[in-house]
Amino acid sequence: MAIAIIINPVSGGARPDTARRRAELAADVVASYGEACEVFVTERRGHARELAASAVARGARLVVAWGGDGTVNEIGSALAFGTTPLAIIPSGSGNGLARELGTDRRAERALGAAIAALGAPARAIDVGELGGRLFFNVAGVGFDAHVAACFDGARGRRGLLSYVRISAREILRYEPHVYSVTEDGRSSEHRALLLTLANSAQFGNGAKIAPAAKLDDGRLDLVVFEEQSRIRTIWSAPKLFSGGVAGVPGLSTRRFGRLTIQCDRPMRFHVDGEPATGGTVLEARVHPGALRICAQPTRPT
Repeated sequence: MAIAIIINPVSGGARPDTARRRAELAADVVASYGEACEVFVTERRGHARELAASAVARGARLVVAWGGDGTVNEIGSALAFGTTPLAIIPSGSGNGLARELGTDRRAERALGAAIAALGAPARAIDVGELGGRLFFNVAGVGFDAHVAACFDGARGRRGLLSYVRISAREILRYEPHVYSVTEDGRSSEHRALLLTLANSAQFGNGAKIAPAAKLDDGRLDLVVFEEQSRIRTIWSAPKLFSGGVAGVPGLSTRRFGRLTIQCDRPMRFHVDGEPATGGTVLEARVHPGALRICAQPTRPT
């Protein structure tokens, strides 16, 4: 049974010849371990999920996602609740899950570590669900979902700088909404800039929104940011990168297994940075240990 490698040719603002170079490198690394592989290049949104599901049906030993958080989400959604493990070669704007797993950013080392780990039991991590969509790193409602939608529709070269530029522009004009959050029959209302559902500690690029979150504790962290003032929000933003969110005024965190979010208007949300639109009610839950990961961390998490 072969290893399936699915490449997003445009992740991280890649150049036109990126797909070919990535495919050649992947084949060479796999061959050096005496393994067989199938290499695929995505052509459209949703294609990675289709390719992953097809690889599983053919009995792939391992499915490798070479791309960003969106590519990982598509492939992970096809592998969740099954036995075929996922490996990641990070090449996106944030690479949140890959960073949390300690995956090397150098492609040949990340792929080599995954192949070397094939003989060991795969690691089981939790899977989140929001609005019927699965996520593996973070999901959210509010400002981060708004930025995800703007980033998704932006023209030109994608990448971290583009994301930061859009965030800086939109924070000056975004208006928070009022949300009702219900958990275990208890409801609370929040005029929140964002509601983040975190399976891991970070959005990506080291920006830690939920420092205590763990990938395999059977729970998700809900981070609620009720804005005190826009100036204070801008002033507090650097704390996301230092892990100091606990000291941000208006921010609270609690862990949950299942909850409901309500708003007086249809809610825009995101799953691993991929934008979506739901209704006035969104259900969220965790699926403990529902995804298998094949990787050997190459640096501390």
